[in-house]
Amino acid sequence: MNSLLSRLTSYSQSDYYPFHMPGHKRRPLAFPNPWSIDLTEITDFDNLHHAEGILLKLQERAARLFGARKSFCLVNGSTCGILAAVSACTKPGGKLLMSRNCHKSVYHGVSLRNLTPVYLMPELSEYGIMGSVSPEQVEHAFLKHPDLDAVLVVSPTYDGVVSDLKSIAAIAHSHGVPFIVDEAHGAHFPFSRRFPASALSLGADLVIQSLHKTLPAFTQTALLHIQSDRIAERKIHRFLGLYQTSSPSYLLMASMEECFRLLETEGEHLFDTFHKNLSLFYEKCRNLTQVQVYPAFGYARDMSKILISAEKLGISGKKLADLLREEFHLELEMASGHYALALSGLMDTEEGFSRLFHALSRIDRPSLYFREKNADIIHNETLYRIPKQDMTPAQALEKDGTDVLLSASAGRISREYLYLYPPGIPLLTPGERIDEELLSALARLKKLGLQPEGLWDMTNQWINVVNSSII
Repeated sequence: MNSLLSRLTSYSQSDYYPFHMPGHKRRPLAFPNPWSIDLTEITDFDNLHHAEGILLKLQERAARLFGARKSFCLVNGSTCGILAAVSACTKPGGKLLMSRNCHKSVYHGVSLRNLTPVYLMPELSEYGIMGSVSPEQVEHAFLKHPDLDAVLVVSPTYDGVVSDLKSIAAIAHSHGVPFIVDEAHGAHFPFSRRFPASALSLGADLVIQSLHKTLPAFTQTALLHIQSDRIAERKIHRFLGLYQTSSPSYLLMASMEECFRLLETEGEHLFDTFHKNLSLFYEKCRNLTQVQVYPAFGYARDMSKILISAEKLGISGKKLADLLREEFHLELEMASGHYALALSGLMDTEEGFSRLFHALSRIDRPSLYFREKNADIIHNETLYRIPKQDMTPAQALEKDGTDVLLSASAGRISREYLYLYPPGIPLLTPGERIDEELLSALARLKKLGLQPEGLWDMTNQWINVVNSSII
């Protein structure tokens, strides 16, 4: 029978190498049979929502290890931490200054609190990839919107780009508002000086980190850190009670504990080995002529996010990822219009990096992997824009809607999200007006085999829009 369990089992026994989440890379840590330890809040096992014993100690251990004043364990991923942070820092109907390339969970927080989003569009890098949010952009936003409730920036981005968080924190605090950093992709930052500094050391008030993205812990494990007294702990606790399951998994929390143990006892050695393998990989890739492995760019970048482009061969990011998977059994994290992302971490092996370089060196030879020039390779500046915002997401969702053909929806106001997942950055949000540029970009994505998500109609033929009679 082709069940999920049988598929997982057979895949785990194959030679497919994971340049993707979760960060344990399928390499087992010390862990017993999961069925034998799948418990609930029985006597002497504490309660995550009212932690007084063993789970309180686990959270205190996390705070010491990561360098935070207070840490909360999350078993619903960074999503519930982001929702709690946004809710605790804003008033209903308020304003949130946020980078446009935030994860969809931030947008859901905006909807839940009926916030007006004020967007910071990251600067475009020389490689056509979203770069940093500048302090000047943040200061300018405060001049136009002095009534902002909070600032939220994603750093590092999905591509590893880091912003000048210290300067942004200083600006936010000078205007009397808290600074939230979605550091979901940077949980490894506090453990090695070879990576950018963590937001925890740069003035952020609330920091959310996904353990499972870059560290060896089970999927859905994350942390929410409080790093100042600008936000009352009780507010964070209250909103976590709303957004996090009332039946937290002890398996997930035990994997967090084992991750902490590994970092405490073997972290220095593991990170040294990881950096050595990563540096050697980049050094060898300098000899490639047709395939490009992007170097550092922007304010700063986490080089463990390996960005690869074969655009010179006319190969889109999607085709490159397909090629690496089908012919070399290397599974990447993400494919975009003109590049793909291989996510590496401290659990990656020397063999894994060698296999990736070998594959890229083979593709680098046009006689072996030449593709006809694809003139329709799409770049980020085409995809990620800020459409005209006619109403807030919450307002649009409260309006009556009607379904129209997506291809004929230009000029209508969306009641749905559209995004490529991963990374989940919206191309369109509820309350924004659909235009011909977006429809043209969607048509090009379809030709490249990239399928946006978010619409109720998973065939992407229909979209729900605000009734024109009530606008």
